[in-house]
Amino acid sequence: MTWRCGPMKLFIAAAALLTVAVGCPSSSDVERGAAPRGTGAADSKVVRIVSSLPRTGSAVAQTDTIVNGIKMAIEEASHEAGGFAIEYSDWDDATAAKGSWSAEAEENNAKRAVADPDVMVYIGPYNSGAAKISAPILNNADLLMISPTSTWPGFTKEGMGDANEPGIYRPSGRLNYTRVVPTDDRQAEVAAAWAKEMGIESVYILDDGEVYGRGIATMFEEGCVDHDIDVLGHESIDPKAQEFRSLMTKINATGPDLVYFGGTTQSKGGQIAKDMIAAGVDAKLMVPDGCYERAFIEAAGAENLNDRCFLTFGGMPPDKQVGKGKEFVDRYKEKYGSMPEAYAIYAYEAARVALKAIGDAGRKDRRAIADAALAIESFEGALGTWSFDENGDTDLLKMSGIAVRNGAFEFVKLLGE
Repeated sequence: MTWRCGPMKLFIAAAALLTVAVGCPSSSDVERGAAPRGTGAADSKVVRIVSSLPRTGSAVAQTDTIVNGIKMAIEEASHEAGGFAIEYSDWDDATAAKGSWSAEAEENNAKRAVADPDVMVYIGPYNSGAAKISAPILNNADLLMISPTSTWPGFTKEGMGDANEPGIYRPSGRLNYTRVVPTDDRQAEVAAAWAKEMGIESVYILDDGEVYGRGIATMFEEGCVDHDIDVLGHESIDPKAQEFRSLMTKINATGPDLVYFGGTTQSKGGQIAKDMIAAGVDAKLMVPDGCYERAFIEAAGAENLNDRCFLTFGGMPPDKQVGKGKEFVDRYKEKYGSMPEAYAIYAYEAARVALKAIGDAGRKDRRAIADAALAIESFEGALGTWSFDENGDTDLLKMSGIAVRNGAFEFVKLLGE
């Protein structure tokens, strides 16, 4: 699906419905590597923003609201883009067969974006593992990458990931990767501190074996050591497995106060909760922001989470936003009739950053637009007033502690203050 918005449309009541200009490739199109309609000689008046997100599978409720946030930003602020006609294309990096993102689909989306001379901004991907694939491809093309969700610190921070990071994502030697969310090292540290504050003395750690899940679980383990929490074990699950009851029986024998799962809803966060209860594990469960979506509660069953499941998240939840953040949430609810999922506001912010960078650059040039984004300081957005640092990370570090109560997520406190 592609949406197009020129600056004058903002003054027309019908501007909420943008002109459809380019078809959205389906997941099967991604697998075949088909070129999108509209690719060819560059149109000097058109700047295309694309997003690459899992639009197939259980993440779709979250990514629906992410896409809605991007559309809202373009509808409201395309006049900030220096007079260019803004087109938006919503691309899928998931496949029906896998039900989540795939390496092939994400690679094809990145190559498709590079090959289209009108594409100036790439929003996404949703998963850090996917970003590992697309980041170097987009970097070689100087194509601005803005992630509303990818939190792996190795994309930007030396010594916080693998030995070849972040250099492997910068083959050109130049920077093009930015993000509007805090990184996992921050989240893991405050999670461990919160666990200690709850009185946790021992923990059994699980992860899904993926970049995000394994990474944040490992950093959480390091935080537990720093806070004198006894780590009884740490192992990776197979997200393709249907259930984990034998694993939970083994964990139960160690008697932990807490089970920590580094992973997402899509990599079996809900099943972990179900099988903890089935095996009689009398421990709290803590999960990171990859499970902060209604689909996690639905997959686990609210009765298995109430008053025993805790979650960490970068920033404030939608119902606790203030100022411009609350204004966004209110407009979203009025437009779509429901509360946005957690990352809709980050997608809105990412798109606003894209529009500002295009306007600040003043010309249709990928390097100029990427440089303009990286230079953003004191941006007054829906998330507050913030700047990108020298690595392309946001300087907003606020973290929330959230519990599941009465079948819903409930804000508990700010963490790390």
